[in-house]
Amino acid sequence: MAGQERQWQVENHRAGRHDRSLGRYRPQERLRRFHRQALAVHHPASQSGDFARDKGRQVAETLLQAHPDADIIYAHNDEMALGAIAALEAAGKTPGKDVLILSIDGEKEGVQAIIDGKIGAICACSPLFGPKAFATMADYAAGKKIPPFIKNEDAFFDATNAKKDFDIAF
Repeated sequence: MAGQERQWQVENHRAGRHDRSLGRYRPQERLRRFHRQALAVHHPASQSGDFARDKGRQVAETLLQAHPDADIIYAHNDEMALGAIAALEAAGKTPGKDVLILSIDGEKEGVQAIIDGKIGAICACSPLFGPKAFATMADYAAGKKIPPFIKNEDAFFDATNAKKDFDIAF
């Protein structure tokens, strides 16, 4: 999904401007993949927002002071993205217009922010894989053959589908 989010960013970002993204990742693999996709784009800062709204706000405030021309914020969860929105608004900037925000999670409040024009896109990584994991463990315990790969379905939200698909947000 990181590739899909990065492709959306490339297609929807204002032409001729540099990417000034900031963000952090729970498993480092997501960040590594994002940076690999973003090699041709400049991103001057990355700092942890500890997956919390207020910490995301604080980090965004600090990074926006250091990089006032930032025009993209990439958050590794919706809580930090929502904190960044608060920081942008406090700085007199318009989220979604002055600064493009991308996030990962798919929480209802984050998807509502897409509908409101404040977040550009969210790659939803479903936390609802518990039932599938337990069913797989039960099958294994019962001696059933387990497939070598089990995919957890994710979703992608942007202005084209956020309102229509709001109910699948968590």
